[in-house]
Amino acid sequence: MPELPTGSTAPPAPPLSPAPATPPTPPIPLTGLLAREELGLRRIAGPAEAELLWVHTSEMADPYPYLLGGELLLSAGVLLTDPDTYVSRLVEAGAAALGFGVRPVHDTVPEELIAACERYGLPLIEVPPETPFTAIARAVWQLMAQARVRELRRVTRAQQALATAAARTDPVPAVLHQLAAQLEGRAVLLTADGEELHAAGRTPAPDVRAALARLSRVVAPVVRPAPASATDTLGTTHLAAYALGGGQGLVLTLAAERREAGDHTIAGVAVVLLSLLAAPHQGADAAGRSAALVRLLLGADPAAVAPLLGGAERWTVVHARRGGGDPVDPLTAGALGAALGSALVDAGRSGAAVRVLVPGEDRITPQPGWTLGASAPAAITALDTADAQAARALGRAEATRTPLAHHRTDTGRGLAALVPREAARAHARTLLAPLTEPLAETLRCWLSLHGSWDRTATALRVHRNTVRQRIGRCAVLLGADLDDMDVRTELWFALRQG
Repeated sequence: MPELPTGSTAPPAPPLSPAPATPPTPPIPLTGLLAREELGLRRIAGPAEAELLWVHTSEMADPYPYLLGGELLLSAGVLLTDPDTYVSRLVEAGAAALGFGVRPVHDTVPEELIAACERYGLPLIEVPPETPFTAIARAVWQLMAQARVRELRRVTRAQQALATAAARTDPVPAVLHQLAAQLEGRAVLLTADGEELHAAGRTPAPDVRAALARLSRVVAPVVRPAPASATDTLGTTHLAAYALGGGQGLVLTLAAERREAGDHTIAGVAVVLLSLLAAPHQGADAAGRSAALVRLLLGADPAAVAPLLGGAERWTVVHARRGGGDPVDPLTAGALGAALGSALVDAGRSGAAVRVLVPGEDRITPQPGWTLGASAPAAITALDTADAQAARALGRAEATRTPLAHHRTDTGRGLAALVPREAARAHARTLLAPLTEPLAETLRCWLSLHGSWDRTATALRVHRNTVRQRIGRCAVLLGADLDDMDVRTELWFALRQG
């Protein structure tokens, strides 16, 4: 028997029980522990089926605050005064079973405790006097170690089976079939739009299929930022969805009646294999984009080829540079495009900004290790304007040392809204006529950064003396005093019309 404490007062229970932690090994069935004859354990109340995650010994009157859930709690009943409350608190804390040691405190298991365990559905195990609690704990850990070995062997066999399936002439259906067999469930490969490409395993009920479709949208690339995987349950059915890598826009969904510790690892192997095997799907998309670019070069209407680029009505242009000026290779640029949800990426020449054409109007989010400038959403026929907006936004982000800057779209509000658009543009063309485009862009950037020579030089990637020379040239050509706030305001208004 365990050493008995002198007694203590239990602290008050917290208002909410913490979420159970995940053990490093698979759970073991209570029946497996009861089968160890050397322990002499006997179930005297509650259901026969239970899964054990931990072993914990406590003689507190209320061990609720110290339970994680799934424990076999061992006690000799030193402070047991109210069996009904005691058992109800154990069930509330998520304990899997109660092991009660007889002698020296109690000669037999109290009848009130047996009745309470039956009433609340908590398995009650009688521990004989000759069995130390430490022997029970050691037996549980041994059973868990054996379960871990079995699970590792199962995962290894599944990996080998999936690899063999990937080498067949029809690898994608073969991998899905093997995955469904290993998990004893349903495996489906979907497009980002929810179209079913391949499926294997038992056909689920309509409500399960609907739940899988909803879960697939959680990880679909059209949702930015999107998690790589997601899980859910519907009744007794376990659901999972995984986004395939490589930017293919494909999702693997799974439905099974059981979920074991190694299932996520097995599914992960399948995701890697399917990502590689689905390369033709990515190639087809790339061919469509190439066809669109060829048609544009041959003079096609941009709106006519837009469906080949993804079919979006509005697009956002993003300019990006690596933090610290690190060089960018095509793979790194492609990874940025995938993070932003687009395969339309121009890595550019050395030192130039990476440009990404992102479909839709979702607001761009910062990306670790990158400085970004994003345009306002634009139609396919106005991408040149959006490209200039993104370039200016990137310059402002670099000058102000912020990870992301969006194009300012407040031109039509405030006092500017009082002037007719065409009249404002005509005035701007007349006022800025003496300036070349490089001079006008330098003046625009300098004014936007409140006349800072250093930040303007950073934004334009030129020397600060070059900025001074260009601004001086602007002053001469415009015949204006650029230190005058009225002059600056009028010029800023004109430059914002472009």
